[in-house]
Amino acid sequence: MKNPQSIDKTQVALRFAQAGQSYPEHAVVQRKIAQQLFDLIAQYCPEKLNQVFEMGCGSGNLSHLLIENLQIKHLVLNDLYSEVQQHFQSDQIQAIQTQQKMEFLIGDIEQLNFPQNNDLIASSSVLQWMGDLDAVFAKARHSLNPHALLCFSTFGQQNLQEIKTLTGQGLDYLNLENIQEKLQQNGFEILHISEQIEALNFEHPKQILQHLKATGVTATASNFRWSKQSLQDFYLNYQQFLTQDESGKASYPLSYHPIYCIARRMP
Repeated sequence: MKNPQSIDKTQVALRFAQAGQSYPEHAVVQRKIAQQLFDLIAQYCPEKLNQVFEMGCGSGNLSHLLIENLQIKHLVLNDLYSEVQQHFQSDQIQAIQTQQKMEFLIGDIEQLNFPQNNDLIASSSVLQWMGDLDAVFAKARHSLNPHALLCFSTFGQQNLQEIKTLTGQGLDYLNLENIQEKLQQNGFEILHISEQIEALNFEHPKQILQHLKATGVTATASNFRWSKQSLQDFYLNYQQFLTQDESGKASYPLSYHPIYCIARRMP
């Protein structure tokens, strides 16, 4: 994974803030991943929790599932930028908040002190942005109660592989074995770990770039600028990934590679 210097968190915050309005509509894969992660959390986690800490809550795909389905006394939501709070203004969320304490911890989780005595730390589609995942896991372990859970989804090495093949831009992702090893080295027992490939299909490569911009993913390409020629080359070269469905309709896939993990803090 990229070292801390190579991921510009200011750039990441800016791109996701710019995509704040479009993200909930366009982040269909991220929403599906959050649901699958929550389904796993519900299998392993008690329904009543004193304190839950979510790293990188974003537009609230996972947060809303936690809020609406678990009994949480104190929920701490983290993200890089304060604008995420706009996604928690609905009447339903406000009504639930009257029964529980909810607060925001804004900033880079690699730099912040974690809240202590957590019964659950959760994170969906965020940890791929970490420069030092070992340090994050170590802080998570230190802030969890004994036997409490760290539950997250992140992305594996085939994530957005078409984009990386054509532009050379993208994160350096860890594979499932790397993640497993890092968790075990930092005092976690793995209760569940799995991976899958999800493909979104588009009618034209231009729509893929629009999708990536709308979901803030272009934060990896801080020094990359499109020209008319490079765009044309991109469209042309994307033909190599062209697929057809059963009816013979052509489409351009974009691969997502989610990894799901439920880990328990060893005493």
